[in-house]
Amino acid sequence: MFVLLSIFMTLPVFLMLGSDAPNAASFVESAAIVFGIGLFGIATTYRQPRDLKPRYMFVLTVSSWFIIALLSALPFYLSDDGISAADAFFEGASGITTTGATVFSGLDTMDKDLLLWRSILQWIGGIGIIGMFVAVLPFLRVGGMRLFATESSEWTDKALPRMKTLSRGLLFVYLVFSTIAVVTYWLSGMSLFDAFNHGLTSIATGGFSTSDMSMGKFNDLILVEASFFMMIGSLPFFLFVREMHGQRGVLFKDQQVRLFLTILLVVPALLTLYRWAVSPVPFDPVHNYIATLFNVTSVVTTTGYASEDYSAWGPLAFVLFFFLMFIGGCSGSTSGGMKIFRFQLSLIVLREQLIRLLHPRAVLSRNYNGRAVSDDIIASMIAYTFIFLLCLLLITVSLAAMQLDFITSLSGALTALTNVGPGLGDIIGPAGNFGPLPDAAKWILAVGMLMGRLEILSVVIVLSPAFWRS
Repeated sequence: MFVLLSIFMTLPVFLMLGSDAPNAASFVESAAIVFGIGLFGIATTYRQPRDLKPRYMFVLTVSSWFIIALLSALPFYLSDDGISAADAFFEGASGITTTGATVFSGLDTMDKDLLLWRSILQWIGGIGIIGMFVAVLPFLRVGGMRLFATESSEWTDKALPRMKTLSRGLLFVYLVFSTIAVVTYWLSGMSLFDAFNHGLTSIATGGFSTSDMSMGKFNDLILVEASFFMMIGSLPFFLFVREMHGQRGVLFKDQQVRLFLTILLVVPALLTLYRWAVSPVPFDPVHNYIATLFNVTSVVTTTGYASEDYSAWGPLAFVLFFFLMFIGGCSGSTSGGMKIFRFQLSLIVLREQLIRLLHPRAVLSRNYNGRAVSDDIIASMIAYTFIFLLCLLLITVSLAAMQLDFITSLSGALTALTNVGPGLGDIIGPAGNFGPLPDAAKWILAVGMLMGRLEILSVVIVLSPAFWRS
């Protein structure tokens, strides 16, 4: 992984052909450091047997994401822009987790090689997230993909060939969608540089942009296209692979996909009607619907783009966007959040409990997507929800202890754990960034992003004393 990361670190220099890469030396130096670490690891362990026990996979998964986030910060820290260690790590963690929160301002005049590295970092994180959710986390009995598990989620000699086929299919689909996004943006009026950056970050549901205005810099057509690509990035990529292999219709038969698309159709329409009703000025329904659709999609998919300051749309919109931050996309996608399936399972459990209150002896079947849902999966969902809310409380209190206001503290903690990107309020809202926060707050939020991306429980398990005693 480190060797691959070092290769990606050289891409901004090659893509700019040296003409607009003022930080070429920092990229080469960073790549050399990361390559050296990777080469040392290969040289010292290549003869050792690979024992894929859950204990080692937990340590590998958690440590690799944290270390890669740290190494990804090197080009920022070693650049000539005087970026602090806290800012560099925050940006690196935000990029690799596809969160999209940023400490940088003046993006329109920022060095293009650094802008490219931010986008490439999110694209790498996107495919890494898909692979982790489809192959690694089900093996560790963590995450929602256990509900959609197939033999490809088993790390056995018999399953490895199928897993390799699935991995190739996922990479192919990811590359195709990324290419389509870049070309579409370019043909719609973006410069090639902007199209390349936004194409990568749209499919990765990352949200890094090349302008302080984010997507507000572009026309309504591009906003519609971006909404579509964000939706694509938030759908289960393994279902695209199954469609590609002849299983027609599996994408829209999936319960989480249907609810996800329903939310993105209904909520923007209702919010547009609300804005129309309370607007004191002449209202353009088409333009405002597109803006509402785009910003709602950006938050629900945890992409983090913004076309305007949606926190200024009125109290209802402000509250609604806060709760939309919780949702997220589908399991097996690049998006973050609590994921659609957890809300659906919660409704199933609620229905079950209500029926049992009326009929205590009733024998009920618990099914999701045509599969039986075990008590183990329900217990895992409850544990995740509890630890999520506990982490939300702890991070919010920590930020408030640094004299940050309530909205900044709460929305900052929430946007980090759900990997949404911008928070709410005057400081970290869609019209601001995380630059003004204290360095300690940036370190805490960066760790929160990584915990959210790793489904929290993975990190908690590795940090627990029982894990190291047993």
